[in-house]
Amino acid sequence: MHAAACSACNLPTEVYVLSLLTLVPNIGALAFTLMVLFVSLAVAQEEPVVDLGPGVTPPRVTHQVSPVNKPDAKGFRISGTVLIGLVVSSQGEPKDIRVIRSLDKDVDQSAIEAVQQWHFEAAKQGDKPVAVRITVEIRFHSM
Repeated sequence: MHAAACSACNLPTEVYVLSLLTLVPNIGALAFTLMVLFVSLAVAQEEPVVDLGPGVTPPRVTHQVSPVNKPDAKGFRISGTVLIGLVVSSQGEPKDIRVIRSLDKDVDQSAIEAVQQWHFEAAKQGDKPVAVRITVEIRFHSM
């Protein structure tokens, strides 16, 4: 019995099919990842950020997480304030989180990780939820 061959690549059909099966999931995963990335970028770019001011009700924190020490850390030996800037989306999610005023690299990272877990009631312009840019102070005391 002779194995059939792929006319385009001169490989036996079994090898050709197995090669396609191993490539297609990788191509599919790559395509899916790229699609999610592009959709995320499009959503982030589509939502305008409104300035806080007259006619805009500021967002309200509904779930706040405090910064924590890393398990291997001996505790923060620094007192002061980290100033964090972020956008609160119209869904009440923290986005574009960054340090505006630093205290210490590890302390700053702890503040960012805490704020990433916060939830907000979105700001409103009239009755419509809108994205706004805010700053928050995270205070640290020697521990």
